Amino acid sequence: MQVFLAIAAILGGLSVAGGAFASHALQNQLPARAIEVFGTGIRYQMYHALALLAVAILLSIIKEATPWFMAAGWLFIAGVVLFSGSLYLISLAGIKAVGPITPLGGVAFLAGWACLAIAALRIS
Repeated sequence: MQVFLAIAAILGGLSVAGGAFASHALQNQLPARAIEVFGTGIRYQMYHALALLAVAILLSIIKEATPWFMAAGWLFIAGVVLFSGSLYLISLAGIKAVGPITPLGGVAFLAGWACLAIAALRIS
């Protein structure tokens, strides 16, 4: 699906930019713990940008199990928004109230991987 490919590219590029931003601009601006939290968000964003890229490629070549691939892609996107997004808000803006959102993003990631596994098992 084209939208997954585009979103994967955007998320991947933003991960690289965010990593550079953290190592250059934030190093002397934030406490070490905040930079560590930001880095966790960046890492998981990149991991799931690559997973979304794989989903996009699989959707273009495998027509079976499409609903499961689609679910995996949307769950990876939701996971990045919830998990990484909440970590960015915590580390950059100090908004600790979004902390309970972070595990919801983790659940979305796990559900996405489960959907990907189910899709793989449904391919004949």
